[in-house]
Amino acid sequence: MSHFLEFHLIQNFAPSNLNRDDTGSPKEALFGGHRRARVSSQCFKRAVRLATREYDLLPPENRGVRTKKLKALLLERLNERDKLEASAKIDVALAAAGLKVKDDGKTEYLLFLGESEIDAFIELINEHWDALPLDEDKKSKKDAKASLPSEIVKQAKLLMDGGKAVDVALFGRMLADLPSVNRDAACQVAHAISTHRVEREFDYFTAVDDKGDEDETGAGMIGQIEFNFATFYRYAVLDLQKLLCNLQKDRELTLSAVKAFTEALVRAIPSGKQNSFAAHNPPAFVGLCRRHAMPMNLANAFEKPVFPRQDRALSEQSVEKLAEQEMKLDAIYGSPEDKWIFIDLTGQWKKGESVGNLAGLALKAQTLADAALPRAGD
Repeated sequence: MSHFLEFHLIQNFAPSNLNRDDTGSPKEALFGGHRRARVSSQCFKRAVRLATREYDLLPPENRGVRTKKLKALLLERLNERDKLEASAKIDVALAAAGLKVKDDGKTEYLLFLGESEIDAFIELINEHWDALPLDEDKKSKKDAKASLPSEIVKQAKLLMDGGKAVDVALFGRMLADLPSVNRDAACQVAHAISTHRVEREFDYFTAVDDKGDEDETGAGMIGQIEFNFATFYRYAVLDLQKLLCNLQKDRELTLSAVKAFTEALVRAIPSGKQNSFAAHNPPAFVGLCRRHAMPMNLANAFEKPVFPRQDRALSEQSVEKLAEQEMKLDAIYGSPEDKWIFIDLTGQWKKGESVGNLAGLALKAQTLADAALPRAGD
């Protein structure tokens, strides 16, 4: 039976514009017939990756890099070699792995690679330096690849194994030209939506020219920024067996990944317009559930939006409605083996084990995963 680790968060943000659309407006969605604030899953995934790095939750060798500038990274790490010669050999080594470098030195699309995969390319190039041809030696990179010994080509293709990069294992990757190196994500992240209806707000601002003349009494610049403020429901779910598989059956690393992901997910705050709004507001509620059946997103708790009241905070009402929805669904779809742990600043969640702080929650999440994952010999 599959084991899932679910994350349910209620997080109230002060006035902000965390995630913009193509016009600069805060992203929105219609849900239950009402306009809601929205922060995309991609936005929060990046925030998780940045939080993992910022708080040093995983060692560098178990992190990933998303970039088109793989060639520049390799050149930087081959700085003791002749630059022109190294550039030509990098092109051939990447071609051997099936990756094409354009004339501007960038790959055709964003690559999502583990740090150890990048290091492995360095090892390949250094090991076979003399066997990798220069551009002037061959008519084209395709010809150069064809002239390489088959063992080098085979070795180059085997380098793309995910490199035990936790973020690659969590969020997956897709390379259209190299389907054999694709990774199905072990983690699914929902778009965060407000638990209540929202209206757009506009900040009309002016900027004064510090060096303006005495007769220049007007503003040096005027403009406006759209923003909103909202209590969000956030949801993510980990397939623990898939995460273990993506990390090449490394059980210890998988448990470390669960602990790191738990802390990073809670700490993750998108960076959009933060210099203007400083909306650094941690969640009021974080609930984790290890499920033995199907995962359950509880967003339908807010299909009918929460309405503001003078005597109760939106976050408090949102946690209360979340608890009611969970109880209804659990009675029909839940399992007696499901287990909850939580941090709740609102006092509205009663199910499971209360944990005093984020560090303790991350350790408890690791323990839940440990009990669910198979051990050697199982």
